[in-house]
Amino acid sequence: MRVIEYTVPEEFDGKKVYNFLRGHVKISMRLMRTLKRIPDGIMLGDKQGRTIDIIHAGDKIILNIPEDETAPIPIEYPLDVVYEDEDLLIINKPPMLAMHESHNHQGDTLANAVSYYLTSKGKSASFRAVGRLDKGTSGLVVCALNAHCAARLSGKVKKQYLAIAQGCYEKEGIIEKPIYRPDPIKTYRTADDRGDYALTMYKPIETGAAYTLLRVDLATGRTHQIRVHFAYLGTPLYGDTMYGKPHEMLCHQALHCERLTFTHPISGEEITLRADMPEDMKALLEVLRQA
Repeated sequence: MRVIEYTVPEEFDGKKVYNFLRGHVKISMRLMRTLKRIPDGIMLGDKQGRTIDIIHAGDKIILNIPEDETAPIPIEYPLDVVYEDEDLLIINKPPMLAMHESHNHQGDTLANAVSYYLTSKGKSASFRAVGRLDKGTSGLVVCALNAHCAARLSGKVKKQYLAIAQGCYEKEGIIEKPIYRPDPIKTYRTADDRGDYALTMYKPIETGAAYTLLRVDLATGRTHQIRVHFAYLGTPLYGDTMYGKPHEMLCHQALHCERLTFTHPISGEEITLRADMPEDMKALLEVLRQA
């Protein structure tokens, strides 16, 4: 069980517990209903609290968030843990590890590996990835360990990527082109005005004869956005077999989530984390530099 204690600030003096939890704590209605149902879910000081109770500045409100009843099947897999506390687990995901179980992936996903890691520590949690990375994309993934933190972080984690494109970029720029899914059964996307608005910003870090190492930021989060946008410009990412062509040095697209920035949902601390590119991307860069 995750126990979180809050002190009521002056601006909520004379307000209801409900107003504080929704306005200050930003608790979801779903979690609110759960906490109302369970004994001691919401405590006002040392007494059971109700959402209609009136509170005053300096009062203590304690939330007792229960552990999840169901979690993915735990499967042992080595994890590169970049950050961990009571609320968050942040992993540097290897490129070929899928995020979630599907008909193609049963028991061999990040969800299973995280479940095993938590179980080994006597914990249990549903797999709540805040955002996702495609299979074939490496880098930082935020896993929220309770529903409250997942809701607080949704859409508020800033990601920055490294990509190796098959083409030369001398200046920074933007790619503003909708992304469309031609077949609802397939994951393939294309740049098409019938699609959803998408905006990608890029800045070259290193440019060679036939490649550019780019730092990429996203204003939108469409599936395959970076891969589709650079293919649209005629410079697909190295190793991207869906939107470009294979490369003998990579078994995945040359795309890595290098940096995360977010405000911690409980402490309010600004956190920035970084993870190096996988070794095969580094090796590819060395070869491209010498070509």
